[in-house]
Amino acid sequence: MALVSVLNKIGEPITEIDLRDDIFAVEINPGVLHEVVVMQLARRRSGTACVKNRSDVSYSGVKMYRQKGTGRARRGDRKSPLLKGGGVIFGPHPRSYDYSVPKKVRRLALKMALSSKLAENTLKVLDDLALERKKTKDMAQILDALGLKKVLFITGDHIENAVFSARNIPGVKVLPVAGLNVYDILKHDHLVLESAAVEGVYGRLG
Repeated sequence: MALVSVLNKIGEPITEIDLRDDIFAVEINPGVLHEVVVMQLARRRSGTACVKNRSDVSYSGVKMYRQKGTGRARRGDRKSPLLKGGGVIFGPHPRSYDYSVPKKVRRLALKMALSSKLAENTLKVLDDLALERKKTKDMAQILDALGLKKVLFITGDHIENAVFSARNIPGVKVLPVAGLNVYDILKHDHLVLESAAVEGVYGRLG
């Protein structure tokens, strides 16, 4: 097991905690991480892009001019995709980009993401992230004490004051352990786990 110091809000070590090797010391496979991240990003796509086909364009269906004798190309109505303002050929329509990766692969990728942070020495454990008020200044003081900038905080439960205090700081995000995901772990330079969140991680992945 890896022994990690538990810090308080001013960055001082107050105790130590053992992190399980089966979750925080897993061999990293970049291909598995890539597969899960692509799946997450695909699920976030709205898929609402839509164009008007020939049948959707609001124009008269009357033939523009007679078929023969004008010397011009044969034309039907103004809805033709070949004319300005006409319908669009093979354009996008609302669709879902969602697809699924096996649950075992998702769990393994989450373990790999956590292991990568520990291996890079960018994982810290915080005793408690509870704040008395919703104040950006309070969260900024914690970041300064820990010496971190682009960081993801994982809490044992939803802490409303911490979420509101962090949302105006660029590159900082607070999630409950239930929202822990591969993309956000890899996106941020540092990962800070609340001590209560460690048990939550064990509950999800143990």
